[in-house]
Amino acid sequence: AYIINDSSLQKISNDHERFIHTMRAIQGALIVASSLQIILGYSQVWGLFSRFFSPLGMAPVVGLVGLGMFQRGFPQLGNCIEIGLPMLLLVIGLTQYLKHVRPFKDIPIFERFPILICVTFVWIYAIILTASGAYRGRPSHTQQSCRTDRANLISTAPWFKFPYPLQWGPPTFAVGHSFAMMSAVLVSMVESTAAYMAASRLAIATPPPAYVLSRGIGWQGIGVLLDGLFGTGTGSTVLVENVGLLGLTRVGSRRVVQVSAGFMIFFSTLGKFGAVFASIPVPIYAALHCVLFGLVAAVGLSFLQFTNMNSMRNLTITGLSLFLGISIPQFFVQYWDQRHYGLVHTNAG
Repeated sequence: AYIINDSSLQKISNDHERFIHTMRAIQGALIVASSLQIILGYSQVWGLFSRFFSPLGMAPVVGLVGLGMFQRGFPQLGNCIEIGLPMLLLVIGLTQYLKHVRPFKDIPIFERFPILICVTFVWIYAIILTASGAYRGRPSHTQQSCRTDRANLISTAPWFKFPYPLQWGPPTFAVGHSFAMMSAVLVSMVESTAAYMAASRLAIATPPPAYVLSRGIGWQGIGVLLDGLFGTGTGSTVLVENVGLLGLTRVGSRRVVQVSAGFMIFFSTLGKFGAVFASIPVPIYAALHCVLFGLVAAVGLSFLQFTNMNSMRNLTITGLSLFLGISIPQFFVQYWDQRHYGLVHTNAG
């Protein structure tokens, strides 16, 4: 957001030129920021911080990774309650009450594929509502959240699209952009480390040692570097939803992740395929977030069983960390909404 709202880029009147220059600025910032992750990861410096990853320290961190996403849950689900609420109830029903039902022998369909089943049925339901004219004449905000044919995504998407390095032109490097992206990278590293710990717990595996955590951060840095070279517009980080999905489906095989990555690389070249999935209404994702983010938050709190919660010191650390972890970001959100600039505000470009 800092780079997109940069005054030097906003001065460009032509929309296409502004987009190109913005993407080149993001490319440069990602390339510079990736070096921080690569250095901290492969030098094992990040592993030195593992001594702070005790159960008492990880409980609020992992918990906040899930709870901190509350705005992507019911607030977005409520934008189209007739789609989001059935999705939420269906996911809970399949994962909690029907997971032991096996229509086919030895294949726990509802336990292994609850997300796929729920998204398919509710998506078809949303298509029927859209085709029947249920949202005709409704406010634009409601149509944007509920309709499956918004913005003609499928018709305007190309059949094939092959990304290549520096597709937006040579990256541009600015000190302000680089430091802004580095701050985001540091936050991502902490969040990813918490997600690693949560994933190991959900997979019933031993906690990852320091060198594994460092190696994961290093590989994540390589991913950010590739993002910058290919001009994706965003960096790579751990997807918290996948951590929750691991606990929901009880599938923790690395082979599954490798095969899934291959599918993603292949289907990413099919523009129409991506546009079809982009037509899924946001409230469907929001319903999934309610379940998956909540599961990650619960895993974080489960680390407290390894601590002495009869200690007032431990109670204070846990409570203060959780409360301030939610309260402080809300302060900055309200500050920005009222003034449209951050606490540190100068006239510098």
